[in-house]
Amino acid sequence: MTELGTRAKAASRVLATASTAVKDAALLAAADLLLDRHAEILAANAEDVAAAEAGGERSTVVDRLRLSDARLQSMAVGLRNVASLADPIGEVTDGWTRPNGLRVQRIRVPLGVVAIIYENRPNVTSDAFGLCLKSGNAAFLRGSSGAIRSNIAIASALREGLAKAGLPHDSLVLVEDTRHEAAVEFMQLRESIDVLIPRGGPSLIRSILQNATVPYVIDGDGNCHIYVDASADLKMAADIVENAKTQRPSVCNAAETLLVHRNVAAALLERLVPRIEGVELVGDEATQQILGDRVSSIATQDDYASEFLGLKLAVRIVDTLDAAITHITRYSTGHSEAIVTNDLRSAERFCREVDAAAVLVNASTRFVDGEELGFGAEIGISTQKLHARGPMGLRELTTRKFVIHGDGHIRG
Repeated sequence: MTELGTRAKAASRVLATASTAVKDAALLAAADLLLDRHAEILAANAEDVAAAEAGGERSTVVDRLRLSDARLQSMAVGLRNVASLADPIGEVTDGWTRPNGLRVQRIRVPLGVVAIIYENRPNVTSDAFGLCLKSGNAAFLRGSSGAIRSNIAIASALREGLAKAGLPHDSLVLVEDTRHEAAVEFMQLRESIDVLIPRGGPSLIRSILQNATVPYVIDGDGNCHIYVDASADLKMAADIVENAKTQRPSVCNAAETLLVHRNVAAALLERLVPRIEGVELVGDEATQQILGDRVSSIATQDDYASEFLGLKLAVRIVDTLDAAITHITRYSTGHSEAIVTNDLRSAERFCREVDAAAVLVNASTRFVDGEELGFGAEIGISTQKLHARGPMGLRELTTRKFVIHGDGHIRG
C-alpha cells in the first residue's frame, strides 16, 4: 500500500504542472478507450453483477453496480464534458497591494493526491479520475470487492489514455487489495494522501471516522426532507415529491421523508398516493387516519432517521412551519432539504433556519447534483463544512496558495 501511495505522489507532482491541453487530451483518449473496450468492461461487470445477485445483494445495490452500453456511453460523455470545462489551476482568486508596495495574490493549485474509497459504483472510477485529472490531482482509488473486476477493467483503459497523452500511468492508481485491513491502511497513508473522500454507506463513514488519520471530506448520508407548506400549490407539490422519491430512489439526493402541513395534508396525500403506487409508506397516526392501510406501519424514530435508498417514504403531518423545521433539525443529515410553498416569508425562513448543504424552494431534491448545478460533474456531495460543502466539482478539488511579489522588501 505504501508503494502505491508513493507512486501516486510522484505522479501528482507531474500533474501539478501539466498543461490544460495535455490533461484534456488524456481525458478524451480515456473516453475513447472506455468505448473501444466496452466488451471487456461489460464482461468484467457481468461477473461482478452475477456474484452480487448470487450473494443476495439488494436490488438497489445491484443497480448501482450494473453497467450497460448506455452507462458506459454516459461515463465517456462525462470525461469529455470534464475536458470541456475551464481549468481551475492557476486561477487568481483575489489579489491586492499592501501600503508598503507588496503585491499579494491567491492562486488555485491542486490538492495533490486525492484518495477516494467507494462501494459498488464502478462509474465512480471514471468520474473520480476525470475530475482529479482536470484539477491536476493524482487519483488514488480503492473500490469495493463487489466491483473489483469492473474497476480493474475500467482503470486499465483510463491508464492507457493517460499514457497516450504523455502523462504518468500512476496519475490513476487503483488499489486491488479489497481486504478490510487494506482499507484501514489506505486511510492512514499520511505521507501520500492529501485528502480522502469516502463515497458509501454508514458503515464506510463510521470506518473513516474511527480509522482515518489523513484529512477527509465526508460525502455523507442523504436523509432528505420535503416540507409541503399550507400555501403550496398541491399539483406542484405532488410533482416534486413523486420526482424526488421515485426518479432514482437509490441515490443520496432522493427524498426520504415528507412533511405536510395539516391544513393541506388530506388533499395532498389523496392526490399523491395514486402516483407512487410502488412506494411503501410509513407515517404518523394522522397520516394513517387519512390513508388507512395504505400506510404499512406507524413510523418510528428510526424511520424518520433513515436513508432508505429505496422505494420507501416516511410521512409526518405537522401543524406549523416551526414544527417542520424542528423535525428537520432533529433528523437531517445536512444534505438537501426542500420546501414547497407560495408564501415568500415561509420560504425565506426555511432557507435561513434550515442548516444543510443545499436548501431548495419549489424544486426537487434531485437537483442537488454537480452537473445539474452547472459544475459539469462532481466527486461527491459534502455534508460537512470544511473545506467543501455540497456538490464538489473541480474547484473543490483545489486549494489556494499565496504568491507575494516584492521589490527587495524587508520587514522592519
